[in-house]
Amino acid sequence: MERNIVHMDLDSFFVSVECQLNPKLIGKPVIIGGTSDRGVVSSCSYEARRFGVHSAMPIRMAKKLCPDALIVRGDYESYTKYSGMVTDIVRENVPVYEKSSIDEFYVDLSGMERFFSSYKLATELRQKIIRETGLPISFGLSQNKTVSKVATGEAKPNGQQKVDRGTEKPFLAPLSIKKIPMVGEKTYTLLRSMGVEKVHTLQQMPPEMLHTALGEHGRMIWERANGIDESPIIPYSERKSISTETTFEEDTIDVEMLNYKLVSMCEELAFSLRKEEKLCSCITVKIRYSNFDTHTKQAMIPYTAIDEHLITKAKELFSRLYERRMLIRLIGVRVSHLVGGQQQIDLFDDTEEKIKLYQAMDKINKRFGTQTIRRSC
Repeated sequence: MERNIVHMDLDSFFVSVECQLNPKLIGKPVIIGGTSDRGVVSSCSYEARRFGVHSAMPIRMAKKLCPDALIVRGDYESYTKYSGMVTDIVRENVPVYEKSSIDEFYVDLSGMERFFSSYKLATELRQKIIRETGLPISFGLSQNKTVSKVATGEAKPNGQQKVDRGTEKPFLAPLSIKKIPMVGEKTYTLLRSMGVEKVHTLQQMPPEMLHTALGEHGRMIWERANGIDESPIIPYSERKSISTETTFEEDTIDVEMLNYKLVSMCEELAFSLRKEEKLCSCITVKIRYSNFDTHTKQAMIPYTAIDEHLITKAKELFSRLYERRMLIRLIGVRVSHLVGGQQQIDLFDDTEEKIKLYQAMDKINKRFGTQTIRRSC
């Protein structure tokens, strides 16, 4: 069966939501992120991008490039709400979809051609999202995820593009190698040092050469450059979760120790989320008393992968849960409703220094073990 894969991406999602909440921002150079000079850019409008502003740039640098930019402190609760609205519309209108990040979806319309044009169905879905949420969204349609994602990028802002079967290579050929999803900054720098600038050059290179230079990653890049990608749509399920729990050798009522354990668990879960490039929007705390009675409380939270956010909510849930003052034999924390998409540097509260600290801690913990570096309590 011929595949028909749609990639949909909400344009400048955070900015678009802010414009819905405050129409005075429409058409203005807008920067979402920390409001102090020590903060970083989470997202920016296309008007701001024309001045060279981009995500992860220090706010102070963005202000120099675009002095008239309007700096808006982001609101993750609103972004989570709008993401859910779009997800509901996608869920109701397509047979299979993958939510790959807070603002990005893959839809599998394979087999739908027997009943309805896949391109027409995708067009109607896009129009419905725009009509019901007010958010601009773009899509690309092709036979695989890579080409569709690239097509979406070429269709932006607020457009759509179809790449017909058999035209994948000529479509990709004139584009910069940066357009290939697997090519990050380090890989881009290496390929440029080899004289590779356009996808066309990658297409002509022997795959063995790229394998020698980049390992298995190189062969995959060669395949993507040639429009080859058999990766499946992974159906989205909000039931996916990551959890951890501890059974104590001796039952305890030491609340200080229990809170310390909660902090440690949240750090472990946040590290796992960042390592897997996922965000969660639900947290659950579980306790089991000495008589084996087990109780849980959960709460929806804005999408996050940041320790502090999980710790604050976990402590709040524990304080509401632990009312009987009986001995506790087990405590656990679970994060769920996961989506792909690395935390955009937590965006609104974090300074450059905090971001670098997180990155350094994650690097050490990845190398030496998850509990190598921990916060003091």
